[in-house]
Amino acid sequence: MFSASDVKTLREKTGAGMLDCKKALDECEGNIEKAIDWLREKGIAKAAKKSDRIAAEGLADIFINGNKALVLEVNSETDFVAKNEEFKNFVKTVGNKILNSDAKNMDEALKLQVDGNTTIEEMVIAITAKIGEKISLRRFTVVTKKDNEVFGSYLHMGGRIASLVVVSGDNSDIAREVAMHSAAMRPLYVNESEVPTDVLEKEKDIMRQELLNEGKPADKIDNILVGKVRKYYEDVCLENQIYVKAENKETVGKFLSNNNSKLVSMVRFEVGEGMEKRQDNFADEVMSQING
Repeated sequence: MFSASDVKTLREKTGAGMLDCKKALDECEGNIEKAIDWLREKGIAKAAKKSDRIAAEGLADIFINGNKALVLEVNSETDFVAKNEEFKNFVKTVGNKILNSDAKNMDEALKLQVDGNTTIEEMVIAITAKIGEKISLRRFTVVTKKDNEVFGSYLHMGGRIASLVVVSGDNSDIAREVAMHSAAMRPLYVNESEVPTDVLEKEKDIMRQELLNEGKPADKIDNILVGKVRKYYEDVCLENQIYVKAENKETVGKFLSNNNSKLVSMVRFEVGEGMEKRQDNFADEVMSQING
């Protein structure tokens, strides 16, 4: 009914995925023009055309059900859309669906059916077409805890930062305090043992070179490094950081110990971290579309 070259042509005309193009051609008996209209009606062509746009804004959110929790980041192109109620509801729907599923990765999550008749992937395409910006599910992490542990969760800046910690004991207020600290202080690891060996060695090489450049004696450098490594741990490890509310400079680990608790795990998402940010100007984009 249609050939591989027809699929290729349709992909080039619409930017839609291969499977969607095949389905469109099948539905339209191989007629490319009708297939283009079919894809546009489904919102697929419009959404696919935005696939190369930068989506580094959005929301991070936390979902908890019993001993299971989910930290999710969904991206949009602009902060304006991230504040849209429809976008927020979309994030809630997706988050709760993934939380209450067995999905272990993004591919499995996108295939999950919502209300029995549409997948999350189809929902992403539909909301992209409706809102007019690229919407994407960037990442999620599932966290489980034991019965003798508690979750501490905190959303900062309306969902710009999401922090979830697991703490031993039954003090949820203490756990939330640690989650708030994590949101504010940007730790990369829970404790020293989590710092990868290659990362630490690279940091030590940099420290060593800095000391040499400062003219420190070579035979003294290893001793000086001990203190510098300790300071590095204080910067990047949650347990080693000075607790933000502490009056006596106690660490987060000490704060927890004083409250008969211990840090088990941490997940911290900051929207758009590590991603290229959109640099274009909205007014310029509108003018370019008018002039185009």
